[in-house]
Amino acid sequence: MLRFTSKLRRCRPSPPTLPSLQHFFRHYTSSFFSSPYSSHYILSSSSHYHLHHRKGHRNYNPRWLPELRSLSPHDCVSFARRLSTQPDFPRSDEPILPVRAVISMLDSYHDATGLPWWFIISSSTVAMRLALFPLVVLQLKKLRRIGELLPTLPPPFPPPLSGQSFRNQIALFLKEKKAARCPSVFWWFSSFAVQVPCFFMWLMSVRRMSLEHHPGFDTGGMLWFHNLTEYPHGALGLVFPFFIAGLHFTNIQISFQKSSLQQAPGSFRLLLKLYKIYLQVLTLPILIAAFNVPQGSLVYWLTNSSLSLIQLLCLRHPGFLEYLGLPTKNAPVLAPPNKERGSSEVADIMILTKTGEIPAVDLSPAVLVAYSVKILTDGHKDTAIRLLRLALTKDPGNVRALLIMGQTVLQDKQYAEAAGWLENAVSKLLEAGYPTGVEEVDLLILSSMWAGIANVHQGKVEEGLLHLERIAQLEEPEHPKSKAHYYDGLLVLSSALLTVDRKADALAYLHKAVAYDPAYSVYLDDFERDPNDIASDLATSRREL
Repeated sequence: MLRFTSKLRRCRPSPPTLPSLQHFFRHYTSSFFSSPYSSHYILSSSSHYHLHHRKGHRNYNPRWLPELRSLSPHDCVSFARRLSTQPDFPRSDEPILPVRAVISMLDSYHDATGLPWWFIISSSTVAMRLALFPLVVLQLKKLRRIGELLPTLPPPFPPPLSGQSFRNQIALFLKEKKAARCPSVFWWFSSFAVQVPCFFMWLMSVRRMSLEHHPGFDTGGMLWFHNLTEYPHGALGLVFPFFIAGLHFTNIQISFQKSSLQQAPGSFRLLLKLYKIYLQVLTLPILIAAFNVPQGSLVYWLTNSSLSLIQLLCLRHPGFLEYLGLPTKNAPVLAPPNKERGSSEVADIMILTKTGEIPAVDLSPAVLVAYSVKILTDGHKDTAIRLLRLALTKDPGNVRALLIMGQTVLQDKQYAEAAGWLENAVSKLLEAGYPTGVEEVDLLILSSMWAGIANVHQGKVEEGLLHLERIAQLEEPEHPKSKAHYYDGLLVLSSALLTVDRKADALAYLHKAVAYDPAYSVYLDDFERDPNDIASDLATSRREL
């Protein structure tokens, strides 16, 4: 009514248009009210005031005034509604297009099925999450590829005191990244950029339907949340908010497990810990916010949080990951070999030390070997091999580098190459006779054991026995670590002896190992059933160097 009055005040009537307006009024006039406080009287008074102040204008014509006075409240409301539908009168509370689309879709789903609204909200949430799940799988595959290729790329920022400009260094990084076909780093945020807007869009849509008392929402719930338009109240009103906050906290604890944080680099690990604390603190605001949301929105929120927990648990199950073709959480990130670039890639490797980043080519062979062990622990096998090759280029007689190189390629079942590295290590150690130092004896035991395993896997059992029997010829070491390696070697020797039908000798060495560590007695039961079982088990579980 007021909008219509303001419209009359703003519009200047003219003789050509007013007769048509007069005809419009006469057509819709149906009743008269004589009360001075009725809406038509107020409209007439305001119109008379408006026209009275315009006597000096030639367009003033008092014969139209009775027609305006004859309007009933129904006519005025109807006419105001018609005016409000014109483009000049947009509704300020009209929802945005995505929200209108979701509401229309939910309405269509409800009209087609006739299911209660709580089920409509929950099942539509499940459908949305299932539709977004392929994006999550694709993101994990892209991140896996990024993890494989990033260690082989030059750093994006110039190292300190390198003399390289930022522009040239980033250009080099982008060039090598494009050549390696490394996916964009924006895949880190792809799932977040899609799922978060969908979450809030669904939440806003259901919230608007609840606040506007959408048809059926007042009876569309069940149990204690029968009315979806109400806010949580009473003792049972605590259920939804506390469940939602608890699911949020549980998702954080599973996502940031201790093992996952330990695998991250030092500085990045600190950022992850701070981010975890931030998400944990958000539990309280989420709990408070849940008390100020209609129960219809809480049904959606609880369903979405439950699906997040289920998705998180599924993506941590090895069988489910294997079905999707995804790597397991504990699988090492392997950098693929790139023979075209060759050893020149070593110049791009930077080692982070306490004094800053140092080019790998400037480090000593011993330091390079130590860093290769650390990088192998992190799963970057290709980078570790390049560091070991650089160490052997500087010091071809570095036995520890030869041993680690042999063990590393043996893990990839490259038995011939592994045997070459390991036999080279043995020959270096025996150049001046059998060693007597603690470290040298330990290296000889390990090199002989792994060289024997590499030869046995190639079918060269006799050559393998020569290396393994060398361990038996040594005296039992006194150092605990060397002693453990010594009896590991005797255990592998007993397994190899069975392949040449030397069962008595095999059992003798096995009894020696059992006398040292009773845990080895489990192999006595399976000794004759599978002679290769012991060697294969030890070949897949390397002791710490």
